[in-house]
Amino acid sequence: MKFIDEARIEVIAGDGGVGVVSFRREKFIPRGGPDGGDGGRGGSIFAIADLNINTLVDYRFSRRHQARNGERGRGKDQYGAGAADIVLRMPVGTQIYDENTGELIADLVEHDQKVLIAKGGQGGLGNIHFKSSTNRAPRQSTPGEPGEERQLRLELKVLADVGLLGLPNAGKSTLIAAVSNARPKIADYPFTTLHPNLGVVRVAPSKSFVIADIPGLIEGAAEGAGLGHQFLRHLQRTRLLLHLVDLAPFDPDADPVRDARAIVNELRKYDPGLAAKPRWLVLNKVDMVPAEEREARIDAIVKALKKGRGRNAVKVDRVFVISGLTREGCESLMLAIYDYLESIRPADPSVTDVRFDAETGGGDV
Repeated sequence: MKFIDEARIEVIAGDGGVGVVSFRREKFIPRGGPDGGDGGRGGSIFAIADLNINTLVDYRFSRRHQARNGERGRGKDQYGAGAADIVLRMPVGTQIYDENTGELIADLVEHDQKVLIAKGGQGGLGNIHFKSSTNRAPRQSTPGEPGEERQLRLELKVLADVGLLGLPNAGKSTLIAAVSNARPKIADYPFTTLHPNLGVVRVAPSKSFVIADIPGLIEGAAEGAGLGHQFLRHLQRTRLLLHLVDLAPFDPDADPVRDARAIVNELRKYDPGLAAKPRWLVLNKVDMVPAEEREARIDAIVKALKKGRGRNAVKVDRVFVISGLTREGCESLMLAIYDYLESIRPADPSVTDVRFDAETGGGDV
């Protein structure tokens, strides 16, 4: 299934039915009085979050959603029928914006969360509502109210506790495949990952968290280099970022310190709040470094990153050395992540706690 995380749609709620002017006319009943019924309510449009959907692809090709109008009223005190509502099922994590004002209308963060996005018009009043002791034959009625029309922008931000960040070929896909039930594409060339992947990491039978892998960033992403900033929105809901740095890059001229600083600068350009998130440094592919050189290379990289100032500064909260291929150090890293997430959960009531089932939460988004 093609992964689509942004779409624009038009929603048009139904108009209310017209109220009618009618009078009771039966044999032997003179001056029967008004009996015009009200019009029916127009159909409304709702959005509902569904964990079984993981892409906005349906709304990329189906952009106009219009509910039916309510029926007009009839004589003999008959009210028009209300129109059926339309329910649009969207992935959990979808944000709905008004395209014209930029207003956030809804943020779907829980399964089965239901939000009204376009309200149907109320039906008009028939003339039975206008009778009085001084107006026994009213000829007034009202038209139905128009339904709301909106141009909406849908943005999907995956819900995960931990996000992986790094250059292409830093080993992000290998790591998420090693520690979770996700099975992303892995190959020895850049930009193997073309869309986010989610995986559930189980550290114990009843202890788990969700980890997200996004396509790699490169310097100049803000200007559209590589895949640009297209997928960084998927890290905005995470509580912790893992910044993977390749200890043994293919390019002999590559500088891990310079590349790590470039990634942080791209984060700042996209969203300063994202750059300020807790971020751990994970030095990957340690198995490809000769044993006698490992300690010196690791110390040199960490010291160089800590020395940076201003735009060259790279916050180093904690440092881990791992190999996603051999799984060396991965278990201790996952246990440390779980302990950290548990420590901040009660202290941050603003964070929405969303749990994914381990049987269904892994794999491609």
